[in-house]
This record gives sequence, structure tokens and C-alpha cells, in this order.
Amino acid sequence: MSRSEENTKKTIMENEDAYSKAFITHKDRVFRMVFKEKKEFLELYNAMNGTDYDNPEDLEVTTLENAIYMGLKNDVSFLVYDRLALYEHQSTDNPNMPLRDLFYVADIYSKLTAKANLYGSKLVKIPEPKFVVFYNGTDEMPERSELRLSDAYETKSESVDLELRVLVLNINPGYNEKLMEKCITLRDYMIFVSRIREYGQHIPLNEAVEKAIKTCIDENILAEFLRKNRAEVLKVSIYEYNEALHIRQEREAAKEDGLQEGLQEGLRKGLQQGLQEGLRQGLRRSVLERISKIQKKVEKGLSAEDIADMLEEEKSFVEGVMQILKEYPDMNAEKIFNVLYENKE
Repeated sequence: MSRSEENTKKTIMENEDAYSKAFITHKDRVFRMVFKEKKEFLELYNAMNGTDYDNPEDLEVTTLENAIYMGLKNDVSFLVYDRLALYEHQSTDNPNMPLRDLFYVADIYSKLTAKANLYGSKLVKIPEPKFVVFYNGTDEMPERSELRLSDAYETKSESVDLELRVLVLNINPGYNEKLMEKCITLRDYMIFVSRIREYGQHIPLNEAVEKAIKTCIDENILAEFLRKNRAEVLKVSIYEYNEALHIRQEREAAKEDGLQEGLQEGLRKGLQQGLQEGLRQGLRRSVLERISKIQKKVEKGLSAEDIADMLEEEKSFVEGVMQILKEYPDMNAEKIFNVLYENKE
């Protein structure tokens, strides 16, 4: 790790409390702030579907807000005539989006059909859903890819009974340019994020965001939105950038530490059995680190939802650790691991 990377990571760790508070206060992302407006969402929808709808007031908001369903909150979703469009933004790779979208759409359908007779002989019509993730992280991703719910099945039949497909579009510079030409707002959003990253390589992050806001306004890039929401965009952008960097570094560190320790242990034993055992021990250490991080967040009084979102953990895993800590507050990570995976006190 270079000196600059070490300094960046040190800064992140020193400001962890600030990020935790920012996460609770500023859950909206800039993407959500932009496209939760009906006019901008309709522009994006038309670009995605080749339509030319022109009345934003025809859209019905179906976006989930906090604590409506299992503590989940999606970015933006609207009922557009006979289509249900659920659009998410991600700056880190998240293979669990199909499962999350399943929760989202189930809750939305339950609300749309609340007054319908689901037990009658007449078929209740529902809008067809379309699931899209707009990705603008720094990891290498193809221009277009697809996530499937069936990929999460522990065992999968040749023909699955329940499938949900999510289209993932890379919206970094140089990708999906035809879409950007059709949706100027999405293109402007991409430019704004890219400038924060570019400026952030040379000046402090808060100055980089300020500079990106100023230059974009000067060049009429998201100008109206940035003028109207300048202070909020500044806070949210700083948090988003730090959160994505923090998550990426934690993932890389945990993966590297676990695998390296496992490989070293396996090579030391010199046998295939030893290699497998070494890898197991390395991955075990990685899980112990994850449990320790959850413990620290629990001590700060954060909820399972906030901890899961912040650390990008499965909520069920976080809740399992929290349940054990509730019964045994003094239990260390090693014992929690044993209770979770080896059923030992």
C-alpha cells in the first residue's frame, strides 16, 4: 500500500464516527435526489424504453421510504402507465440486488392491490416490473450485465419457478453513451461524479466536491439542481465518496488477509489437506473480523439496518450477531462465531 493510500485509509478510520452519523442523517444519495423528481425520472424512463411520454404528473410514486417494509429503502420507483419501473444506483458491486428487488416489488404490489379481491374468480391485473441498477463504482464492470435471483439459490432446478432479473448498466464515462445522449440528466450526473473523483485525486475531498459543484453550475451541468440543493449535495457527496472507499478498502483488506493467511498456512503444511485447512482458517479469521466490526457498531447504538447498509452485510447476519450480544453482552467475537457456526457456547 502506498503512502497516499495509507493516509487515505487513516483519515477514513479517524472519521468513522462522523460517517456513522452522516449515514443516519443523509441516507438519500445524489442519484435519488435527482431522479425522485418526476420530470427527471420520466426523462430517464423514456431514454430507457424508447418512449416519448411528456406529462410527469401521470407518474405515480411507488418509492419505498424508511421503515415501510423490513426497514428497506429503494432509490426510485414509479408506476408509469402499465409499467412499474424500479431504478437503483450502486457505487459498489452488490450481487444481492435481485433479492432486495423481490422485497421491494412484493411490498409495492401489496399496496397496489390492497383493495382488490385476491380470493375472487376475477384475475387481478398488476403492472409489469422492470428492474435496473445504474452502476458508477470504480471496479471494472461490463457495459451491460444481468443479475438473477436464481443465482442465489443453494440448489437450482433446471427450470426455476421464481426468477427475477436485474439489468445492470455501467454509467461511468465511456459506457452506454447512446443512453447518455438520450438522457441529458443522467449524463450530467455522470459528469458530476467523475469530476469529484478527478479533483479528489489532488485536493481534499470537501474542496473537490465544492469545485465540482461550481464548475458544473458554470457549465450548466445539473445547474438548476445543484443551485437548489448545494448544501445537501455537498454533505451527501462527501459521505457517498467516503462510504464507497471505506467499503472497498474493508473488502479488499479482509479478502487479502484471509486468503493470504490461509495460503501461508496451507503451504506450510505442504499437503492438499493442509492447504484446505489453511484456507478455512483464513476465511474464519475474515468472518471474525466482520463480527468484530458489527460489535463496534452495536456499541455505538446503531440499528441492524444501518449496520448492514454501512458494512454491506446481510441483515440476517447482523441480526444474528446482535441477538447473541443481547443475551450475552460480554461475549467476544470468537465465541459468537462458535455459536453461529459450530453451535457451541
